[in-house]
Amino acid sequence: MTSQETQSDAATAVPPTDIAAHTSAQRRLTITLGVIVTCQLMVSVDSNVVNIALPEIQSGLSMSAQALAWVFSAYSLAYGGLLLLGGRASDILGRRPMFIWGLSLVVVASILGGIAPNQGLLIAARALQGVGFAFAGPAALSLIAATFAEGPHRARALAVFSMVTGFGITLGLIVGGVLTTLSWRLVFFINVPIGIVTVLLAQLYLTETQRHPGKFDLLGAILSTAGMVGIVYGLTRASTEGWSDPVSWAAFLAGAVLLAVFVFVERHAERPIVPLRLLGQRVRAGAYLSFVLLMISMGGTYILLSLYVQNALGFSSWQAGLAFLPMAVVQFFAARRAPKLIARFGRKPVLITGVALMGLEAIWLTTTSASSNYLTGILGPFILLGAGLSFAFVTLNMTVLGGLEPRDMGAASGLLQGTQQVGLSLGVAILTTIYQSGQHGEHGREALAHGLATAVIAAVVACALALLVSVFVIKTPKPAVTA
Repeated sequence: MTSQETQSDAATAVPPTDIAAHTSAQRRLTITLGVIVTCQLMVSVDSNVVNIALPEIQSGLSMSAQALAWVFSAYSLAYGGLLLLGGRASDILGRRPMFIWGLSLVVVASILGGIAPNQGLLIAARALQGVGFAFAGPAALSLIAATFAEGPHRARALAVFSMVTGFGITLGLIVGGVLTTLSWRLVFFINVPIGIVTVLLAQLYLTETQRHPGKFDLLGAILSTAGMVGIVYGLTRASTEGWSDPVSWAAFLAGAVLLAVFVFVERHAERPIVPLRLLGQRVRAGAYLSFVLLMISMGGTYILLSLYVQNALGFSSWQAGLAFLPMAVVQFFAARRAPKLIARFGRKPVLITGVALMGLEAIWLTTTSASSNYLTGILGPFILLGAGLSFAFVTLNMTVLGGLEPRDMGAASGLLQGTQQVGLSLGVAILTTIYQSGQHGEHGREALAHGLATAVIAAVVACALALLVSVFVIKTPKPAVTA
């Protein structure tokens, strides 16, 4: 090598200090993402891990069926009702403080739930868990938008976020089944060490993003919380009492009216809880609507499949969790692949593919019969659902969080998770009602199979509507291909 070549190499070489700094920055970003998605993992695990333990909780505290229902409802109402407020709070008070404060409250609530000597304290602890996650959850999602630049880096971060969401649901079933065999109190205590470590790492690695100071829209906060609580309670009650229940309808209609008033108030508020400009863009509004429709399909189907594999196929609670594992594995690999597919083909083709796969999964389940077993009737739909969820949810998350002004990231995240919660509650209420009515006149496994096959027709309709929205409403440009 000549001296000229040596000088040229030296001139173009990257200084070791720059390489070290880059490596350190990448490591910090990786840990930051790990901290953020751990919060989402806790959210995903929490509902299922407690639901699996409900029979043991009822026996351990001698609870009535009505009181036991509030162990689920108290969490859902607090979480769903406060998501919009939690999202806006992260914009005004700071995403890092809301993340840490929310998770700290979850830890305290989990300790109270684990030591609860009576049903009153247990229900209160579940409500506090919902409050904590309602503030920490939107802060976590908006931290991703604020920390990772729009493009490939954010796409990969959102892929991990979506992957953890699906895996957490399955993990909740498995962990719940195992822990419940030891003690139902462990399903609460499991949050404590994870939450404490996450809070400590958050203080070390999460950097504060720009705050957007302002006073809270108090009237909007009250109306949004009351409206969301009314809708979630009405739908939750309808899933157990049926759609003929007048209390369910009264709560649902009251919630809808309050949210209509909320929208009117927000149009004139100086600092609205939900800036209506978030819904003024056709693409983002379509993404929110798609989330509602897909959550109707996914949420209701997921609950019914959990019931079916246990009641019809005879799986234990932990075996039911393992039955969902193929879906989680497929979701893991599909989520890893989604950013590359989006970069190559654009968001819209990947979104349409995801929605179509979820629709095919629901159509497959309409063929369920008394002779269907796990391999012939359930495994295939699980695989399609896992892939479809990853492709659709990663793309929709990118669409909702793309092009946002920094002051709106928290509000957009809260609204996104709020629409998901409403879609989930609506899906459970609709599909479980059809599931129960579809069993009339039949008995045993045949009745359960017919109920499932009938109920998922509603999931097919929801996916078909989501497909129409994806094709005709959500228009995103295909990225330019570089040589």
